[in-house]
Amino acid sequence: MTVSAWYESLAPSPAALPARAWCDSDAETLSLDGLWRFRLSARADDPEDFVDAEFDDAAWGDLPVPAHWQLHGHGAPAYTNTRYPIPLDPPRVPAENPTGDYRRVFRLPDDWPGGRTVLRLGGVDSSARVWLNGTEIGHTTGSRLVTEFDVTGALRAAADNVLAIRVVQWSAGSYLEDQDMWWLSGIFRGVDLIARPVDGALDDVTVRADYDHRGGAGTLLVSTPVPARVRVPELGVDAPAGEVVELPHVDPWSAERPRLYDATVSCGAETVRLRIGFRTVAIVDGVLTVNGRRLLFNGVNRHEFQPDRGRALTEEDMLEDVLLMKQHNINAVRTAHYPPHPRFLELCDEYGLWVVDECDLETHGFWHVDWRGNPADDPRWERLCVDRMRRMVERDKNHPSIVLWSLGNESGSGRNLAAMARWTRDRDPSRPLLYERDWSCRDVDVYSRMYLTHAEVDAIGRGAEPPLPDAALDERRRRMPFIHAEYAHAMGNGPGGLREYQELYETHPRCQGGFVWEWIDHGVRAHTDQGQEFFAYGGDFGEVEHDGNFVADGLLFPDRTPSPGLLDLKKVFEPVRVTADRIIDKQSVRDLSHLEFRWILEEDGQAVAQGRLDVAADGRITAPALPDTSGEAFLTVRAVLAADEPWAKAGHEVAWGQFPVRDRPAPSPRPAPPLLVRRDDDGIRVGPALFDPRDGGLRRLGGLPVTGPALQVWRAPTDNDRAPHGEPLEPVWRKLGLDQLRQRVDDVEVRDGAVVVRTRVGSAGTDLALLATYTWSGLADDRLGLAVSIDPVGPWDCPLPMLGVRFGLPDSLSGVEWFGLGPGESYPDTGYANRIGRFYRTVAELQTPYVFPQENGRRADVRWATVTDGPGAGLRVTGRTPFGLTVRPWRTEALDRAAHPTDLVPDGQTWLTLDAGHQGIGSASCGPGVLPAYLLPAAPARLDLELQVW
Repeated sequence: MTVSAWYESLAPSPAALPARAWCDSDAETLSLDGLWRFRLSARADDPEDFVDAEFDDAAWGDLPVPAHWQLHGHGAPAYTNTRYPIPLDPPRVPAENPTGDYRRVFRLPDDWPGGRTVLRLGGVDSSARVWLNGTEIGHTTGSRLVTEFDVTGALRAAADNVLAIRVVQWSAGSYLEDQDMWWLSGIFRGVDLIARPVDGALDDVTVRADYDHRGGAGTLLVSTPVPARVRVPELGVDAPAGEVVELPHVDPWSAERPRLYDATVSCGAETVRLRIGFRTVAIVDGVLTVNGRRLLFNGVNRHEFQPDRGRALTEEDMLEDVLLMKQHNINAVRTAHYPPHPRFLELCDEYGLWVVDECDLETHGFWHVDWRGNPADDPRWERLCVDRMRRMVERDKNHPSIVLWSLGNESGSGRNLAAMARWTRDRDPSRPLLYERDWSCRDVDVYSRMYLTHAEVDAIGRGAEPPLPDAALDERRRRMPFIHAEYAHAMGNGPGGLREYQELYETHPRCQGGFVWEWIDHGVRAHTDQGQEFFAYGGDFGEVEHDGNFVADGLLFPDRTPSPGLLDLKKVFEPVRVTADRIIDKQSVRDLSHLEFRWILEEDGQAVAQGRLDVAADGRITAPALPDTSGEAFLTVRAVLAADEPWAKAGHEVAWGQFPVRDRPAPSPRPAPPLLVRRDDDGIRVGPALFDPRDGGLRRLGGLPVTGPALQVWRAPTDNDRAPHGEPLEPVWRKLGLDQLRQRVDDVEVRDGAVVVRTRVGSAGTDLALLATYTWSGLADDRLGLAVSIDPVGPWDCPLPMLGVRFGLPDSLSGVEWFGLGPGESYPDTGYANRIGRFYRTVAELQTPYVFPQENGRRADVRWATVTDGPGAGLRVTGRTPFGLTVRPWRTEALDRAAHPTDLVPDGQTWLTLDAGHQGIGSASCGPGVLPAYLLPAAPARLDLELQVW
């Protein structure tokens, strides 16, 4: 095959310097970040005259570095999940290849030292060719990897220097970077000049800091290419590099206690500053351990993303991610699917997160052609694949937070992955290897899978997974620890089933947790023609080939606001579990001494007593003396930080538990309606209510105009209902017409002091139906009883979306207070973050702004709720048994039609839905569906309510 361009080369850049550790050196550094001159062309073969110093770039524009050019008005972003947006013809790419030309004029500082100078490119997508003062320096490959060049011979002192870089969107490397994210191009990480001494430079530093958990001793070995001294003042270390230093006692590093020792490595010409963490990673009897303790990954997969800058993150973005993870009980990160910015790993070292560092490799799109031509198994690509692994390992090798290397993601299986594994084991035997897609585990040390069902995880934990055809490989795999590389797909409303997964990880020693997919929604900030802000997803930029909102599958909304899913995950990942009689410590290293335990007793949602709880060292609780209560009462115990931590202030809630103290009094039998039914010219009157005599519909309640009730079965499908990569329920529901149900009123009868309305609800083309009977009774001048009985007709063979009734109220009723689960939304298999209490939100605040609008905002186990206007007048609903509550400023039908939140416009009414049940959420957008316990079968249901003019 003929390769006609530098960006189609299958050889690592020959001019690039050897990969080395990212170090904090006292050598002079000049950042070239800032505004560069920029021009975008349609092809990569345009003339290269722009590299000349005399070239006139006055007609060009400015572009910041670091940045992606598509996010600054040059071209447009494009999103695909697996399918390449270019023809599969590796390593060739289309002639139509958007190409960015960059120019930067700079001068060296007057005191710039003599000797060598290195140009460092932190990250360029996808490949670049570099010139300095008209001299070609070399080209890059590997978008998320550092490339360095020696530019000494081309650099000018005391004169202008012109750095020219041509960046192509498509290159041979693009075939290795099909990583379920926006295709965004440009110089998106920093550009620096680094002064290097002529002789005696610390061009690389390698740290090996082991910990012996049996006696607490540490072993330190720092290797350098030139003679140097290693100093760790806190440990009294002052030794030559290359010498093993035995330390009788060190404090180990862990994610719970990220103990770091400040160190320097000095030679005559340079000093490098290090932060050393002592820890030892091992697999013992099939269990992954760190410092002798079983590791449990309470993790997330993290793409680098910010809605305005894409992957061009600032330190503030990275720190915010780390702090949010720590504050939500996350202890681990898989760097999906490439090495992150080096500063992120430094923050993981400092604040304490376990890291699986993943190579910049994914060839997922070859799956669509049965893996024909897959670079992971084509020997021509071996050098590029191994080069990517080498550059990651060398750059990141000194981070104690990194406990596993990952060969990459979803690249099938093949010889080049084996070559990457061989090189890594030889270079760094201190960390095990992970790679999910080769289920034989031929080249790795850890068994890993994606999106398994709970039953499959349980089978692996019991050693009962299906055998491999190769008996030797099967036996080897069964001796490996298991890590769920991706699970609980956090797309839209969800994920459900988190608690059941965690129970399996905590039950089976071999199952050592995993990484929820994923950390953040990749919504690009955009605006409508009217200036309304929203977050765009695939297809919003005119892409022909795209995967829609599958890019919005995170625990954070694009602006880094936590979603309900993240709040649930925090609850599931709690490092201590609060039970009624003890505190169960699930931490690996820390004890309970950094926590304070506070209790509060609430009766009918109102606080009646509170205090601090005495907890013994073994976790046993001394129960507080509680006052008597007469209503429904709950004791809530909160574990909070007793003092400031680097990642949160004192008082930050880490865990909680809630326990019933006094049950809700059983409802007394409802007496015969004391108010008679009256008929007049306006309709049928019962207590405060006026009904239409033709269809039995409620028209007025006191002074409130009301429409309804209407049987509500449909919900705006969630991403998990649509299940783009699973088994969807939405088409099943739509085929049955559940989104277009028609109601027929069969009878309106006045009987025994009540109004009884019998209806049949069905859809076109099917005899399946739901019979709904509404029985209204007047209880007082301001109170109305409503019993709703729902009975299915026919052989329903699928669960229902939901089952309830909907009322239309005036939109002046915009405040909602309720006693039930809150403050956030809850569905049968979500809402773990919520507790029973009394809460208030506006109708607007009850809506969850998922990037793609869908079912949201339900509050569960509601005892009573009020929907009121500003002065507090409105409607109160009380359930004789708890019910589900949803209040919206638009109908479900409008929510179903919307593609973005900006499509949702209040329609002049407040829509109140009271439900007797809801289908669970699950994780079927890319994983298993709803567990059987959370399905909503078509079965008889009942709502027993009281409506009161408030």
